Amino acid sequence: MDIATLIGVLLGSGLVIGAILMGGSAGLFVNVPGLLIVVGGSFSALFVKFPMKTVLLTMKVLTKAFLEKTTDLEALIDEIAEVATINRRDGTLALESYETDQPFLQQAISYLVANVEPEFIEASLMNDTKILQERHDTGADIFKSLGGSAPAFGMIGTLIGLIQMMASMSDPSQIGPAMAVALLTTFYGALMSNLIFLPFADKLEIRSKHEVLVRQLIIDGVVSIIKGQAPSILKECLQTYLPPKVRSIQQ
Repeated sequence: MDIATLIGVLLGSGLVIGAILMGGSAGLFVNVPGLLIVVGGSFSALFVKFPMKTVLLTMKVLTKAFLEKTTDLEALIDEIAEVATINRRDGTLALESYETDQPFLQQAISYLVANVEPEFIEASLMNDTKILQERHDTGADIFKSLGGSAPAFGMIGTLIGLIQMMASMSDPSQIGPAMAVALLTTFYGALMSNLIFLPFADKLEIRSKHEVLVRQLIIDGVVSIIKGQAPSILKECLQTYLPPKVRSIQQ
């Protein structure tokens, strides 16, 4: 899993739990009806807004985005330069047995080996990248939707608790539990929204931008190979994708 995400979720949860324990009993902050209102309500609204298939696909995309390691651009540039060297020295058919951990690069190489028209290769790879970005954008929208719904349902839970409290004013023993639901649902909604849903949406957008950058780098590299550009020149051109400090070291 992405270590920064794991650290953030654990650290945020730990701080909240620590503050609760320092202030008193943790049992006071556990309320099943409140959780049902916030979690159940948020996901119910999600299925109203988005098709079931889209939601399930987003969960798969999210898992892939957070479990896969971020691509090392420097190593990728070196690999593309290696492909260019093999192609220039031994010919395109020599790439038929070439294997890489990058599925998108492997797809591009298969087009090269099949001697597909350059225009088709670039158009096909760009279309795949566009579809990927749309899937990630939809995933981010889903988590933004959850981030907006959670506090709203927290407020709904608060209203339910207040109504129950007002209805049981004659029985003092019922006022406490009703007030707990009223306050805790707002707490649950704010916590889930700001620690999980909205940060996940932002992280997915960042990972999506990086993946699009990686794919664009591969596309530029393959197009340069098709044009017969020398591996050294190709590598120098692709280094523009690196941060200036790293670029200067590489050069």
